[in-house]
Amino acid sequence: MTRYPRDMRGYGAQAPHPAWPNSAKIAVQFVLNYEEGGENCTLHGDAASEAFLSDIPGAAQWPAQRHWNMESIYEYGARAGFWRLHRLFTGAGIPLTIYGVATALARSPEQLQAMKDADWEIASHGLKWVEHKGMPEAEERAAIKEAIRLHTEVVGDRPRGWYTGRCSANTVRLVAEEGGFDYISDTYDDDLPYWLEVGDRDQLIIPYTLEANDMRFATAPGWVTGEDFGSYLTDAFDALYAEGEAGAPKMMTIGLHCRLVGRPGKIAALKRFIDHIQSHEGVWCPRRLEIAEHWASTHPHQRRTRPSQMDRETFVATYGSIFEHSPWIADRAFDLELGPAHDCAAGVHNALCRMFRTASEEERLGVLTAHPDLAGKLAAAGRLTAESTSEQASAGLNLLTDEERETFTALNTTYVEKHGFPFIIAVRDHDKASIMAAFQRRIDNDRSTEFAEACKQVERIAQFRLMDILP
Repeated sequence: MTRYPRDMRGYGAQAPHPAWPNSAKIAVQFVLNYEEGGENCTLHGDAASEAFLSDIPGAAQWPAQRHWNMESIYEYGARAGFWRLHRLFTGAGIPLTIYGVATALARSPEQLQAMKDADWEIASHGLKWVEHKGMPEAEERAAIKEAIRLHTEVVGDRPRGWYTGRCSANTVRLVAEEGGFDYISDTYDDDLPYWLEVGDRDQLIIPYTLEANDMRFATAPGWVTGEDFGSYLTDAFDALYAEGEAGAPKMMTIGLHCRLVGRPGKIAALKRFIDHIQSHEGVWCPRRLEIAEHWASTHPHQRRTRPSQMDRETFVATYGSIFEHSPWIADRAFDLELGPAHDCAAGVHNALCRMFRTASEEERLGVLTAHPDLAGKLAAAGRLTAESTSEQASAGLNLLTDEERETFTALNTTYVEKHGFPFIIAVRDHDKASIMAAFQRRIDNDRSTEFAEACKQVERIAQFRLMDILP
């Protein structure tokens, strides 16, 4: 059995309506990353200096020594950039969520107090602003525990939100297993929050952003001027706001850094963007924690049986009748690379159809001949499968006149004698008259053409049956 863990489906074509407070058309959430004093530095016991997200072109780590220029750029964020952003957001009346590196918060007591006085949410950004990709699982689990301990000691309350940023493949699972977080943001995969099942825990995920993010001032390709950043934010907001006006509100996250957008030449565009969103009605600017609380109360998670998580016996028992009397199709489909994208009608349908399409002609013929005649003797005797009974009734084939029944019987007999299998049509696409017309049109096809058409109709019937039981 092969299972693919990545979720390429998400909410699918029909995302839930978030029902933001006061019928808001969009939730715009600002995050300020506070990393200054938590970055790689030999003073912090690290093996080399920092090289990530600064204004130094082509920065590289300096092993076993301090990088004075890099340190001073991070210090600018704490000494000047933070206060510039503090004035901007408190003046605009917009609360922030702080992604606070625990060791950075411990080294910035005055800034921390200003965050608390402004009633900003202080979420955890890990213990240190360092790379986690090669960190052993036990070491990362210990770092998460220590980040929570230090954060609680320094801030006064444990963090309820988490974002590592430079995470490993284990990070989200390890943080969820810790069990105390209202949300985790180490994903970039949606415009809305969603639930992730981690063992017995239902963990809320609030996706973050790397595109509506000032970090692109320090990456290539990226922003060159503040206006580049501001124009992008405005375009993103306008597109999402229009979706909200059309009845599909979303969430927009904006990521900020003290040492980047806190510079005078960059922050002016951010100020114009704030003016832009505040000129619109129906804009909710919450802290991230408020989004989590709203989503948990408005869209609580409900677990359901998922096809990709079934054992073989359950999978075949559940989907073995989708192709008429042909459980071997479901049995073969179980061995495909199934994953979250298959936990829906379209997903299971695709898996089953792949096995049907790659079967031998003799096997596919067996599927065709397993189908009953339309309005035939089995229907009259009440011996159809429950699915076939319902499908034929939906088109009124259970209420034929004697003349209509005689016509169907004659057509069935002629069709089977010519092609070697029953006439098959997805009756839910038709009414009685159009079925009759299709019958009379198709009966004169050559066998090869009709075999191909019958196979397509079998797949369509399977699609309808799956849509009855899966989202």
